[in-house]
This record gives sequence, structure tokens and C-alpha cells, in this order.
Amino acid sequence: MKAEELLTTRSSMPRLNEPGPTQEQLELIQAAAVRAPDHMGLTPYQFIQFQGKERQLLADIYQQAAQLSGFSETVVEQAGQLPFRAPLVIVSCLRFQEHQKVPRDEQLCTVACATHGMQQAAFSQGIGAIWRTGWMAEDEFIKEQLGLSVDDAIVGFLYVGTPAVPTPIKPQKDPSPFFMDANDLVLD
Repeated sequence: MKAEELLTTRSSMPRLNEPGPTQEQLELIQAAAVRAPDHMGLTPYQFIQFQGKERQLLADIYQQAAQLSGFSETVVEQAGQLPFRAPLVIVSCLRFQEHQKVPRDEQLCTVACATHGMQQAAFSQGIGAIWRTGWMAEDEFIKEQLGLSVDDAIVGFLYVGTPAVPTPIKPQKDPSPFFMDANDLVLD
């Protein structure tokens, strides 16, 4: 896949099956993550991989969190099924580091870029992926179970696997409404 095609046709693949990425494919996905822009080289990220039977651990954490949050039995049951929507789930975590020159938002952006890089690396190899969040990304119990501190964050869950159907490519957006010339700024 050419870089131009990869960059302009990115679409999430919500329906994923086995097999997951091979070890070689996973190594490329991992290498892409650590190439994200990273001011001062803080590497403010950690990626936790749940594959195969390990996904049951994540399912158990989700279900416990749903119970502790007082969700209905239906939601608790559904929570336990979520990690099995793909053969591999990568939890992208911000490991915040206090730094005078690199604010928290910038560190969060580094993790987001790393997650996007992993998704693009998957697509470049013909692998499907979708970046999900939801209540699980904000849940303090889940953060705690994953070893995160109160200053850390779950940036997302990257589900990775073989596309069940051809990846649906969304229509191109016209970028012009989102870009303006500096000359068009109205300054006081």
C-alpha cells in the first residue's frame, strides 16, 4: 500500500476475526507506535496487549467495573464480551510524567499519535483495526487494575484482527472548510 493511499483512505474496521497479526506483523505495529512525535523523548506511553486467552482477564476487569458502577446485568454481561470482538486488544495508556516543557496534553497527544500509528501500521499490512473508547476508558477501577495511577489515562483500546468483510472506505471529506489562511484571521 502506498503512503498516500494509506493516509487518505484510513477507515476503521469494526468487524474483526481470527487470525490476529503474526509476530512479524505485530512487531511492525509496535515499531510504528514508538515512532510517534515525543517532545523531550519522555515516552509517556505504555501498551498492554491482550491476545488469545489473555482477553478473558480484560473481560473480567470490564465486568467487575460494570458491576461496581451499578450497571444493569445486561451491560455487565455485554462488558465481558467486548474483548472478544478481535483477536488482539491493545490498551493504549498515558503514563504521565511531570515535566516543565511538556504539558499533560502534549503527552496525551503523543499516545494518541502512537495509537494512530499502530492502526495505520495494521492497515498497511492488510490487517483490520478499530480504536475504541467508551466508559471503559474513563473507569477508575479499570485504570487501577491495569496498574495506572490517578495521573495516567487510558487513551483507547485498539482492536486488531482480520477484517470480516472488506474495510468500508468512507467518502472523502473536503478539507477546505477546516483550513484557513492566516490572512483571514480577525485580530483585535
